[in-house]
Amino acid sequence: MKGRGATHSPTNKFFKEELVKEVLWAIDEFSETEKVDTKIIEVFPKTIINEVKSADLPFMYSMNPYQGCEHGCAYCYARPTHEYWGYNAGLDFESVILIKKNAPHLLEQELRKPGRVVSPIVLSGNTDCYQPIERKYELTRSLLKVCLDFQHPVSIITKNALVLRDLDILIQLAEKQLVSVTISITSVDEKLRSVLEPRTSTYSNRFKALKTLASYNIPCGVMVAPIIPGLNDKDVPNVLKLAAESGAKFASYTIVRLNDNVEPVFIHWLENYFPERKDKVLSFIKSCHQGALSDNRTGIRFKGDGQIATTIHQMFQVFKKKYFSENYIFEHNCNLFTGKKKGDFVQGSLF
Repeated sequence: MKGRGATHSPTNKFFKEELVKEVLWAIDEFSETEKVDTKIIEVFPKTIINEVKSADLPFMYSMNPYQGCEHGCAYCYARPTHEYWGYNAGLDFESVILIKKNAPHLLEQELRKPGRVVSPIVLSGNTDCYQPIERKYELTRSLLKVCLDFQHPVSIITKNALVLRDLDILIQLAEKQLVSVTISITSVDEKLRSVLEPRTSTYSNRFKALKTLASYNIPCGVMVAPIIPGLNDKDVPNVLKLAAESGAKFASYTIVRLNDNVEPVFIHWLENYFPERKDKVLSFIKSCHQGALSDNRTGIRFKGDGQIATTIHQMFQVFKKKYFSENYIFEHNCNLFTGKKKGDFVQGSLF
């Protein structure tokens, strides 16, 4: 299906029963063509900030204005989270999008709570905050406005050049050292992107986004994630080179892991688009995770281990050292946040 990453929808592990489509094998020809439109569901959660309790991640808090992601990346680690909402990790994940309409209001409530520990909040820790539906609902833009009003530090990770729409807010945040932007770029092969990440921005537009952000002195970097050995690992040097030339100041990476129902989705995707590479790619992935496609080992799961993982790590470090400054360090300003936003009335201010 054009514009969709998943070619398979695994059964939701929480369901005792499932609805299946009967195929009439006696019919020789089918004229039916499938098309899956995006379904939007408005939800109203009680909280928006998630406390991150993982020794592997360099941040304490994240927030996700959307559940599910139209980008449709075949490898996405967030796919299984859609099962908690009663959907599957395949087509449902990228075609049934839950939007948290009250997210900006919830963030303001959270930031007003006394005794809040100030630490950068990551947009997004799960699904992309600049996925296509953001053009209409502008929840991410509203959340950034709240962060600016409260002078609270925020960090952005995205695969979408739509982030440039919010330059006016990002510039103001950057002036106070309150924001950083990481653009995720997995390859330089546009044909690969069109099937691996079908609804993301083109690679060229992502590099252009880095260049624009850098031109406005907005701290930005590149995340090469995930590296899929046997598929896009050869592109790592070019990604780092082009990112650095575009103004990226920092770089990091992860190696793919296929936890839970990400595994059948990705395997079916390989069978559909790269059948000749399937066994090789899966074998390489297993070699990075002690013979398994999944990995939950603290401190190891994102980078893997073994010979192939070590080779990827060494290659990444060589080209990172070649194209990026080892002296660059960015730290968000956590000293401006007071729990009050600009324009709040302070009792006694008239006397």
